[in-house]
This record gives sequence, C-alpha cells and structure tokens, in this order.
Amino acid sequence: MLSNNMKMALPIVVAVVVALLPTPEGLSVNAHYFFSVFLGVIVGLILEPIPSALIGLIGVSFCATFGLVGETAKASRSWALSGFSNGVIWLIFAAFMFALGYKKSGLGKRISLLLVRMLGKTSLGLGYAVAFSDGILAPFMPSNTARSAGTIFPIAINIPQMFGSTPENEPRKLGSYISWVAIAATCVTSSMFLTALAPNLLAVSLVEKSTGIAIQWGQWFSTLAIIMVPLFLLVPLLAYIVYPPEQKKSPEAPAWAAGELKKMGSISKNELLMLGLGLLALVMWIFGKQIGVNGTTAALSVLCLLVLTKVISWEDVITNKGAINVFIWFATLVAMASGLKKVGFLKWAAGLISANLVGMDPTTIAILILVFFFVFHYFFASVTAHTVALLPLFLGVAMNLLPQEMIQPLALLMVGSLGLMGILTPYATGPSPIWYGAGYIPQAKWWQLGFIFGAIYLGALVLLGFAIL
Repeated sequence: MLSNNMKMALPIVVAVVVALLPTPEGLSVNAHYFFSVFLGVIVGLILEPIPSALIGLIGVSFCATFGLVGETAKASRSWALSGFSNGVIWLIFAAFMFALGYKKSGLGKRISLLLVRMLGKTSLGLGYAVAFSDGILAPFMPSNTARSAGTIFPIAINIPQMFGSTPENEPRKLGSYISWVAIAATCVTSSMFLTALAPNLLAVSLVEKSTGIAIQWGQWFSTLAIIMVPLFLLVPLLAYIVYPPEQKKSPEAPAWAAGELKKMGSISKNELLMLGLGLLALVMWIFGKQIGVNGTTAALSVLCLLVLTKVISWEDVITNKGAINVFIWFATLVAMASGLKKVGFLKWAAGLISANLVGMDPTTIAILILVFFFVFHYFFASVTAHTVALLPLFLGVAMNLLPQEMIQPLALLMVGSLGLMGILTPYATGPSPIWYGAGYIPQAKWWQLGFIFGAIYLGALVLLGFAIL
C-alpha cells in the first residue's frame, strides 16, 4: 500500500514527466502541457490522497493561471468557471437533496422494510426484496453509495445475522448471497435511470459538449430499459444459481421487518410529501421535453418545495457536504474534459486511434469501442475518473469513423454502461468497498463473480448495440 505522501507525490511526478517528454508531432505545446496536467488529475482521482473536488479544482486553477486554455486571462477565467454554470451539475446537486429527503423522512427505510416483509420468506425472495428496494429508490438517488451502502446496507446486513450467518461463521449460509445481489442489482439500476448515478449526468454533459447530442431522461430509459429491466429482474435469480445461499428459507425475516416497521409507526406527513414530490420530479423528468420543462429547472423547483414543506431544511441544503463536494468536483471535471477538446488534444488522439480502425465495418468499430470502453474500467477505481478520461476520447474516435446516425445510439450505449461496469472489481464503484468490506465474499470470489456478471452485462449491451446501431 502506498503512503499518503506517495499518493500526493505520484500525480505530480506523472504530470511533470509527461510534460518533459518531447511534444508529439501534430500536437501543440499547450495541448501537450494541458494533457500532462489532466493525466495528473486522473491519477490523483484514482489514488485520492486529498478530496476529489480539491484535485479537480487544483487542475482547473493551474491550467487557467498559466494560460493553457484560452488566449487571454479573461478567456481562461471563463473556461475555469464554465462547469459551474452547467445545468447538469446543478441537476446532480438537486438530486442529492432528494436522496437526503428519502433518508431524513424515513421513506427509503420504510420501502426496504415493506419489501422484506412481503418477499422475505425465502432466500430468493430476500434477494428480490433487496433488489427492488434499490430499484424503487434509484430514479431519485444519484449516489449509488447513498442508496445501496447508506440506505439498504444497514437493513440488509442485519438479515443474515439473524440466522447465524456472519463473515466468520457460515457466510455462504445467507450473507454472501445477499451481499452479491445488493451490489449486482445496484450496478444495473445505476445504468437503468439517468438520475441513478452521478457520473451518468456528468457523462451526458460530456456527450453534449463533444458531439452536440443532448440525451434526455425519457430517451435514456426508453432505449436502455430493453436490456436493463430484464437484467434487473434476473439478477437475484442469476446470483441464486451462480452463488447460491446454503439456506433456502428465511421465515424470521418478515417478522423482523414487521417489528422494525412497528417501531417506525404509521407513515408520516413528511414521508407522504417526499413520495409525492419525488413522483412529481420523475414525471417532469420523463415528460419534460413534451411539456417544455427542463430537467434541471424541474429538479431545482422540487428542491425548493422540499424546503418549503420542511421535508428538509435550508440548513440541510447549505451544510450538505456530500452534495457541495460533488458539485465542485464535477464542475471542475467538466471544465477539464472540455479543455481537452478546446486545446485540440482529443482531435489529435482520436486521429491516432482511428488510423488503426480504418477500413472496418462501422458496426464492428462501434462494438469494439463499446467493449474497450467497458473493459478498461478494470484500470479505474472511480467511475467518474473513467468517464472523464475515456468518454470524450472514444466519442472522438466514433465521430471520426462512424456515420452521423450511429453516434447517438453508440453514445447512449457507452454512457449506459457506466453503472454496469461497477460490477467488475471490489473497488469499481462507490458501494463496492462497503459490501466487500462486510466480509461475506472473499476477494478471489468477488473477482470471479465480477468477471461472470461483467460478461453477462457487457453481452447484453452488445446485443442491444447490434439491435440499435
């Protein structure tokens, strides 16, 4: 394990070494220096010696101060602040407040307990209860860490312990199965809905900046649901077949859930308000284009209603460190990614890669781009870092080699893969370390299961690709 000092030094060393290398032919010196800083930022995001938002802010500030983007000081400042005026970044911020509303009102916990009470008589039913809990909350919670690790984990992890299944004692009895279903399901739901994973929203912004194509909530769901819904419904069963629990019945679970619900009491006014306002936001996201309401303004309007109805307080909004951290983090990453295009690096790099694919069938090229984009996540410990580093580059390759009508469906498949790729490793997405850290699944088994489920998820994406490309 690297010390924190080493983690601090390594991104700087990488940036300096790359900057000192000879500038490649066809690339400007400014673009070469900007890429070296960008690469240092990506390494920093992977190692995370300091908060991710600070890493992004340092990168943007450095590039703007030394004029690597923009011909004048004013142009550099405008570029540095461009991410903070991005509508998608504000949508992410508002959606984080929805997640807080579900947690603070208790509605998220109630939904999970109700599902355990209804479905929890068998181990397979418990698997579906965990999955459905995630699926119901997913459209409203853009942090799969908050959803899976923060809301579902505290409830689900109590269930195997009732049957004496702990990491040290009979983990395969029930705990291993519940843990794998939880992470496998949240990876699917993270790709099912645009607002189920914060990097999804970041990716949509990058797609629009790179290609001019705007992907709406309804378009995302209507295209990807063809494979995401069947995958989601199959996950508990697939886990039951591939990694079955030793205990098949769980009669105590519904009684435990009923007891927890009794402690919560009858549904509160705030829970009903949260339910109604959450559905209102969902309707505006789905039908926003038809009724002339932008998704970001809809989210901000519902955020105001959440405060006015006292589901959350204004103090909650201005002190929500997670939301503010993500706001700064993603705003700076959007600026850094747009800088790659602005200085001409993406055009140059995409041209190099494209030269090796020229002459292939367009569908084959599109599928290869999708497969490589997915598999490269083995090298990333952050979906956000993966998105910023690779999405604009692969989109540039696609725009060089594919007909215009194929760009939009391929972009949808690529951004739709971001949640799914979280299944690959114990560090691939936010909640993975939480479920892995619970201790029910050994590391070697996690990698094996990640490969199997990753192949299934990628196979489903490729099949959809052949259908729509």
